[in-house]
Amino acid sequence: MFERLEDTVMKYEELTRLLADPATAEDSKRYMELMKEHSALTDVVEAYKEYKQNEADIAEALEIIDNESDPEMKEMAREELSDAKKRMPELEHNLKLLLIPKDADDDKNIVVEIRAGAGGDEAALFAASLYRMYVRYAERHGFKVETTDIESIGIGGMKYVSFNVNGMGAYARLKYESGVHRVQRVPATESGGRIHTSTATVAIMPEASEVEVNIDPKDCRIDIFRASGNGGQCVNTTDSAVRLTHIPTGIVISCQDEKSQIQNKAKAFQVLRAKLYYLEKTRLHEEEASLRKSQVGTGDRSEKIRTYNFPQSRLTDHRINLTVYSLDKFIDGDMDGVIDALTAAEQAEKLAAMEDNN
Repeated sequence: MFERLEDTVMKYEELTRLLADPATAEDSKRYMELMKEHSALTDVVEAYKEYKQNEADIAEALEIIDNESDPEMKEMAREELSDAKKRMPELEHNLKLLLIPKDADDDKNIVVEIRAGAGGDEAALFAASLYRMYVRYAERHGFKVETTDIESIGIGGMKYVSFNVNGMGAYARLKYESGVHRVQRVPATESGGRIHTSTATVAIMPEASEVEVNIDPKDCRIDIFRASGNGGQCVNTTDSAVRLTHIPTGIVISCQDEKSQIQNKAKAFQVLRAKLYYLEKTRLHEEEASLRKSQVGTGDRSEKIRTYNFPQSRLTDHRINLTVYSLDKFIDGDMDGVIDALTAAEQAEKLAAMEDNN
């Protein structure tokens, strides 16, 4: 571990030197790439410096205890030694966490799809609830939401909704939401007061660039049609909506959010790239999971991940056996406590795997 840390410090110092070179600033693209790389190493380097300083404090205190004749100085040194030794395990643990390989997609924007599952109209109402939950969560974090396609039902539910969440770290915060969400509640459509169980499926897909996913235009069919549903001026009066079919996979994407056919086409291809990237990411995740028992999944859309029990205001995340009794806050977008717990569980899992390999 410490060899890696020393190498990291050397790399950080080299990047610092390059960024200070006026010649680097002349190439804005390279400068931004170096800045990003430098920023990614900063936390590790600062934590390692703190660890090394604590090591130096221990050595200094021991030297005073061994060589100092003044009883008061010896006592102060013993107190400093005790404090520094207590801090050592925490500092070492923090370093290990920072050395866990970061998901390359964590900083990316995302495409989110929600589909109503079992439960008829109540499933569609639940899908709409999940959509509002994610929009409110995005607003809390300063992320921008752009809805691309909705298939609504008349009572306020959604059979299907697709939207983008744009902002640094959107994928890191919401990647654990992929899977089957189950709700237990008395539907608004239920006159007898019986509790129904319904489901909705969520897919969180990191945005992919044209470099990461190359789409051959010959593999796509594009149909143009008139947008329907809610829309601003011109949205429902021109043939601007786009239906994109990817022939090799059978994936169909509709985009009717923008007034411009060109904008809708660009968004449709953006969603298609994300879907193709997601399919490959899921395949790799499943291969990895087959080699080891994965506690926290971020890829399997068939995995039942969470139950929302409204009569008891209880939310249970089945992957980490976490139950909280603040469902009203969670469904209103206050999701950070559960997301932080999922992040910590995945970090612990990766840390254990790192230690097993060493």
